[in-house]
Amino acid sequence: MGTGHAHSEMRAGSAASRHRSRLAYALGLTLAYMAAEIIGGLVTGSLALLADAAHMLTDAGGLGLALIAIRFAERPATPQKTYGYLRAEILATLANAVVLLLLTIYILFEAYRRFLAPPEILSGPMLAVAAIGLVVNLISMRLLAGGSSESLNVKGAYFEVLSDMLGSLGVIVAALVVMFTGWTLADPIIGAGIGLFIVPRTWHLLKQVTHILLEGTPPEVDVRLIERQLLAIPGVSAVHDLHVWTITSGLDAMSAHLVVDDMARAKATLREARRIMVEEFGIDHVTIQIEDEASRAEEKALQV
Repeated sequence: MGTGHAHSEMRAGSAASRHRSRLAYALGLTLAYMAAEIIGGLVTGSLALLADAAHMLTDAGGLGLALIAIRFAERPATPQKTYGYLRAEILATLANAVVLLLLTIYILFEAYRRFLAPPEILSGPMLAVAAIGLVVNLISMRLLAGGSSESLNVKGAYFEVLSDMLGSLGVIVAALVVMFTGWTLADPIIGAGIGLFIVPRTWHLLKQVTHILLEGTPPEVDVRLIERQLLAIPGVSAVHDLHVWTITSGLDAMSAHLVVDDMARAKATLREARRIMVEEFGIDHVTIQIEDEASRAEEKALQV
């Protein structure tokens, strides 16, 4: 019976760590503008502006969690945590998604209250603050765009900044409506719209994170195709206990047992299986056990 294990350095596999400085810059911009937006929302009485400020607060928390998670992810593995702290990034993303959904519920409740009793709104200052926010959000989006396709952690932060960018646009529209028509209900309507807009995206992110925590197969990986490719290796008669899962964003892992006709070809079989996983499926954290029919029969007997 033979086993093979191959992988790149785990800490280097954390996609979010490659975007640490961009996350830090985006966090600084977010904190600076969040303070201005909270003050502007209180002064103008605008729910849309306060809703956008609340999202900025979530952005700041999300970006901060992302940076903290990266730091934990770089800590080495231990005998008690053999994968290290790479899952900290996924847990941070889960927290971001849950907080954002709860925040949306609060915004909708506040919008309902304002429908019943619309407050007075200062549209001029509201418009000025929202315009500044639009610029800040566009800069932050630019900083995070590259990493959003590689890391769920960065993707979560990017979605939050995207929602705030659209929120700033909504606040600008609400301010213009109030300024030129005096229709103050535009403000709670836009505020509720800001909350509702991001729910589907946040829900999708939450599903992705849950899928990873349940060690589901990465969506871009076809397990049946992997099995067919491994079975096509000369001398391989069966594949079992095949598992593919995501450790953290940008780092997938695979394990499997290959039953071979001739154990003398174990090294050649391992070499070809590793090549297939790396070159054709992009998975370089691979653990493969080679066994013959007799070993497989003994294994089945122990499982009964």
